[in-house]
Amino acid sequence: MNQEVAKIRIGELSVELEEHNHSYYVLNNSLISDYDFDMKMKELIELESDFPEFARINSPTKRVGGEISKGFKTIEHKYPMMSLDNTYSLDEIKEFDVRVRKRLDEAEIGGSDLLSYVCELKYDGVAIGITYKKGELVQALTRGDGVAGDDVTANVRTINSIPLSLKGSRYPEDFEIRGEIYFPHKAFEELNKAREEEGEPVFANPRNTASGTLKMKDSAEVAKRKLDCFLYSLSGENLPYDNHYDNLMAIKEWGFKLPYVISKPTDIEGVASFINEWDEGRKKLEYNIDGVVFKVNLKRLQELLGFTAKSPRWAISYKFKAERVSTVLNSISYQVGRTGAITPVANLEPVLLAGTVVKRASLHNADQIVKLDVRIGDTVYVEKGGEIIPQIVEVLLDKRKSDSIPTTFIDSCPICATQLEKHEGEVAYYCPNEDGCPPQIKGKIEHFIARKAMNIDGLGEETIELLYDKQLIADVSDLYTLKYEDLIELDRFAEKSVQRLLQGIEDSKKIPFEKVLFALGIRFVGETVARKLASHYITIDRLNTATLEDLVEVEEIGEKIAESVISYFQDEDSIKLVKKLRDSGLQFEMVESTTNMKSDKLKDLSFVVSGVFETYSREELKSEIEAHGGRNVSSITAKLNYLLAGDKMGPSKLEKANKLNIRVISEDEFKEMIV
Repeated sequence: MNQEVAKIRIGELSVELEEHNHSYYVLNNSLISDYDFDMKMKELIELESDFPEFARINSPTKRVGGEISKGFKTIEHKYPMMSLDNTYSLDEIKEFDVRVRKRLDEAEIGGSDLLSYVCELKYDGVAIGITYKKGELVQALTRGDGVAGDDVTANVRTINSIPLSLKGSRYPEDFEIRGEIYFPHKAFEELNKAREEEGEPVFANPRNTASGTLKMKDSAEVAKRKLDCFLYSLSGENLPYDNHYDNLMAIKEWGFKLPYVISKPTDIEGVASFINEWDEGRKKLEYNIDGVVFKVNLKRLQELLGFTAKSPRWAISYKFKAERVSTVLNSISYQVGRTGAITPVANLEPVLLAGTVVKRASLHNADQIVKLDVRIGDTVYVEKGGEIIPQIVEVLLDKRKSDSIPTTFIDSCPICATQLEKHEGEVAYYCPNEDGCPPQIKGKIEHFIARKAMNIDGLGEETIELLYDKQLIADVSDLYTLKYEDLIELDRFAEKSVQRLLQGIEDSKKIPFEKVLFALGIRFVGETVARKLASHYITIDRLNTATLEDLVEVEEIGEKIAESVISYFQDEDSIKLVKKLRDSGLQFEMVESTTNMKSDKLKDLSFVVSGVFETYSREELKSEIEAHGGRNVSSITAKLNYLLAGDKMGPSKLEKANKLNIRVISEDEFKEMIV
């Protein structure tokens, strides 16, 4: 394909994919099958790879992520992101209305007669301010302290409901739109289900998880989590209308996802009615809200009312009280996780809470038990944390029995009776008997076979339980010794299910090294870290001989992770397990197709990339280094071979490199090295 044809096709695909994306994620109308969409996206990715000069800054391919952030730059807001005053009573809402009318009447412009409000739901998410210039998304900042926020543009580009390029032409040339990034219930539940399958702790609530996700360093990981966003406020010059409501209606035409629920009541009684309606109606929504916001509609009245030091005088939020119920704590049980962490669980008298019957609630850890002073037999208040996870929030001390006994956290494992340990700097207690404690053994096997690890078809939690109880497996390596005759006599196993399981085990031998490394379940080595280590060391042999100093030089590998990796490969049982798995045919080496190797011209050479470059982005340079056999490291040490320096590089790095006699090279010199 020649350049002109490629340029035209990239343009066509970019427009078409964004149109399908808007239709699906904003209008809830699918115009194309998932397969066809994926094929078009694949074609665009390949074309942009071959003709990067024609890739748009806001190409639909940005949706899949892939950009890595070392940190998030703090940038001052053009328009301060102030918080709203909160109220919890309808009387205070009426007082707010009286104050607003009084101020407007004192201004002697008849402002009170012009007063109207706009009511919106208060989304329980993360505030975001997104700047568009000439119809293109150029920057996204978190609230931060209200004056300055973190630049999370790369991560925000992965959220499908946020347009990268605007529709039509009636939008201002330069403006900021604000909204709330949130986790839909379904996406949050899917995320926690996947974490459970992998033996990872579940997240407590959607709001905090959305906030943490938005600050992840790998935008590809952010893209997988299916965040969503409502946008509800415009700031800037030359806005299309002089009032908030009509501006909201306008943004819908530009491709933004407008909140579904907006009301323009004629009086304060209408505001109160809206609040009462959604205090009940929120239970049926597919996302969390924690209240209602109402604002003065006319922009000139907003300007007249002005601001306090922290909040606008023309808007206020009414916060719903979290639904809570009282019930009795019957007992406390203790669960043992894959890592040996002990989690206390409250067993409750069943009670209806937010539409579901709750029988159990998390007590989190020993510190939480002490903080609440919760005891068996207590009457307690239970809430759903973030409307999802039941948790005890208060003990009703006036209902406590006089003979109640303070709760003492267990000192030995509830399953294997091993004395518990507590790691320095952590709140959890652990059972150290990782090779002899059944829940830990089964948890490790469940993690090993999970979708993001070895992805073994035909295996699940119940099957692992059965195989373990029948003494057919004692660790993950035993999966590869299972035979037809071992399985066909077991309950729930028929000819088809046996063949499916055996084929799934055989297929797992083709799973690439980075997933095998993740599947091993090394402490602190999650999916992303495993990929970094596998890409850096290429083989398990190079990894298991790495020193602490070597490991911490790997990008994003801290001392805590490095120590855990070294500890794993110094353990005799771990060494034996890896040998068994290797003998069974698992992949313990990156293959060329996985590493995209172009040459070995940079073999055994290490690089730090810093600054701004003309031809490549920093991430593209790092990819080129790895593609030619080199290694990216995060810090300058005496063992470093090259500092690849661009414009605006920090002077401290250059000073340190010169002090250690590290060779500093330019972008052009680097290009010559790989020709």
